[in-house]
Amino acid sequence: MSTYHSARDFLFCGICGTLLSFASADVARCPLCKFERNASEIEGRETRYAITAEDIRRELKLEPFVVLETVEVDEDVQRAVVNEACPQCQHPELEYYTKQLRSADEGQTVFYECPKCGHKYSVNT
Repeated sequence: MSTYHSARDFLFCGICGTLLSFASADVARCPLCKFERNASEIEGRETRYAITAEDIRRELKLEPFVVLETVEVDEDVQRAVVNEACPQCQHPELEYYTKQLRSADEGQTVFYECPKCGHKYSVNT
């Protein structure tokens, strides 16, 4: 039996890279080339992975969707002021207002504008 392993590859075959299967409580074995690793080399190790919406769409063979939406800004909207620095010019205050653009069970969109440099951006809450 080989004792090959690295920090991330402990669940995979050291020869062909296939995911190991536990043949017993003592041994993990490659289903293709029969490489074996002692279960004690794997015991207590943690595996993490992340999955994104794009991964799910790809797995289900769904076309990606793109939402193109233009939002007209009402110039007569009363704007509040928040004490946050502008990400562009660092002015200490931003004007903002909110609008419900998505379905009612989702959060509002907050529109920010810097009164000094005019930088605009929005955040979905």
